[in-house]
Amino acid sequence: MTQNLYIRRDRPFPLYEINLLEASDQQLLDVSRELGLGLNLQEMKTLQQYFGRKGRNPTDVELQTFGQTWSEHCFHKTFKGMIKFNGKEIDSLFKTYIMRATREINAKWCFSVFEDNAGIIRFEKDWGVAVKVETHNHPSAIEPFGGAATGVGGVIRDILGVWADPIACTDVLGFGPLDYPYEKLPPGVKHPKYIFMGVVAGIGHYGNNMGIPTVNGAIYFDESYVGNVVVYCGCIGLLPLKKFKRCAKPGDVIVLAGGKTGRDGIHGVTFASAELTEESEKVSRPAVQIANPIEEEKLKRAIIAIRDLELASAITDLGGGGLSSAVGETAKRFNCGAVVHLEKVPLKYPGLAPWEIYISESQERMLLAVPPENFGRVLDIFQSEDVEATVIGEYTDDKVLRIFYMGEKVAEIDVPFLFEPPRAVRTAGYRPPRLREPDFSEPEDLTSVLMRLLASPNIASRENVVRTYDHEVKGNTVLKPLHGEVGGPSDAAVLKPLKDSWRGLAVSCGMNPNYGKIDPYWMAASAIDEAIRNNVAVGGRRIALLDNFTWGNPEKPDRLGSLVRACEACYRFAKAFRAPFISGKDSLYNESPAGPVTPTLLITAVGIVPDI
Repeated sequence: MTQNLYIRRDRPFPLYEINLLEASDQQLLDVSRELGLGLNLQEMKTLQQYFGRKGRNPTDVELQTFGQTWSEHCFHKTFKGMIKFNGKEIDSLFKTYIMRATREINAKWCFSVFEDNAGIIRFEKDWGVAVKVETHNHPSAIEPFGGAATGVGGVIRDILGVWADPIACTDVLGFGPLDYPYEKLPPGVKHPKYIFMGVVAGIGHYGNNMGIPTVNGAIYFDESYVGNVVVYCGCIGLLPLKKFKRCAKPGDVIVLAGGKTGRDGIHGVTFASAELTEESEKVSRPAVQIANPIEEEKLKRAIIAIRDLELASAITDLGGGGLSSAVGETAKRFNCGAVVHLEKVPLKYPGLAPWEIYISESQERMLLAVPPENFGRVLDIFQSEDVEATVIGEYTDDKVLRIFYMGEKVAEIDVPFLFEPPRAVRTAGYRPPRLREPDFSEPEDLTSVLMRLLASPNIASRENVVRTYDHEVKGNTVLKPLHGEVGGPSDAAVLKPLKDSWRGLAVSCGMNPNYGKIDPYWMAASAIDEAIRNNVAVGGRRIALLDNFTWGNPEKPDRLGSLVRACEACYRFAKAFRAPFISGKDSLYNESPAGPVTPTLLITAVGIVPDI
């Protein structure tokens, strides 16, 4: 460790000042690595210049805050950056392709897109439907049960984070072959069968215990998933649009509600923004959070009660980055500053340093902005559900984030600068693989070939997995994952969300990872086409899409080039089908000692069935 750069302040708790101002380029990179910040040299030099203008060195709390906020997982630097590709410059993949399609389609029934924790579309009258799909790949590779369970818990909180009541979950999974030879496993990589069993159990554990049906999904097997398991967790929620509140202002108190804070999940977002290595099992296990669905069920009931009484002015979940992301993003959104007192955060156990409290990703926590006059009633509601809720600070009018611990200021950051990392500039290249169409003679026994095909893992029935999930709880599932007299697989699920309406909601998905090895452009096109066809097959109309990318390291030109190709297809085919994107997420750096993940794009489609 670069000892001379770390200066412990004389305080009764651990607080370090990092001598960034005098650090060389190599020392800046050493600090980033040793503190687990995951920042590159350009970003570290930007921080050096910022604190140089301030005339002081940063604390460990401040550097950890930047590490979380500027991570690929939180800031999506690749999709927001500048990309040089085929002689042209692409100014933001997101704006050029994904958001552009939605903007040009201009569907009047889109209520809130790419603004909140989840996308919201109008359903019927004053009701809206919120949808979000998240990835939890890296945690599930390290600890399959916990990684998948907290993936479900996190996406449910995304739905709560737009004041919606979760009514259904989805899951789409990718594993290595279950019969993969043990002797071929790279060091540090778990066997696909172990990961498969843990992930399936973790998803069922969370959704079943919360009483939320899992209604749609898929499972794929591919050798590139041996070291890079793919776990997509989705959730659909229902909300009265008149109760959708986002009007936080200076003077509102910051209320932290739900589970206590511990060391689980620390550096989860920086871990998710890097490649897996053979050391990840040992080094990154603490970055995997611990799930408690019963706590989240209580939290959910309290949130819905507060929504119905309109007692809060804003809400967000504590997911990646913990308090550092939730407080900072809320302050940024409403042009506020914030004062936070970390000693008021309820802890699982004593001994946490201030920076650990601030970036912990302990689960089942939500952050609310509440007008001071309403806090008493809000606290009563949380107490009625046996949920701990605490005021940990307030929003201010100066656009400065100030963090205190035991009366000591441990961080002071300008909120606008916190969300202005240096722009990523990357070079992409794409060279189509040289492939030949397969040539084989007609088999003599077509029946045996057909039977072998039907028994192959990517075609065989998923009933043994589907039956582990409750897909009928709540009584709203009209068309189930397995339906009919013999329980055949459905193209999509259909829900009846409202008691007094026959309007239905169709939920489907499309994904074709094998096509990604041939051409990521047509892979993306086929995923959109499949999701829409599945939706239309059950009566879906007025279809909205969600895009979820699982890709390799975007700093490698060939990986980034294939990502650009997929985004080009997303724009073209969303426009052609007039199906706007309303939400999405990217999971990059899916590389392990076994190599990169095959380019994988999940498209989730949500349509309206006029009369079920």
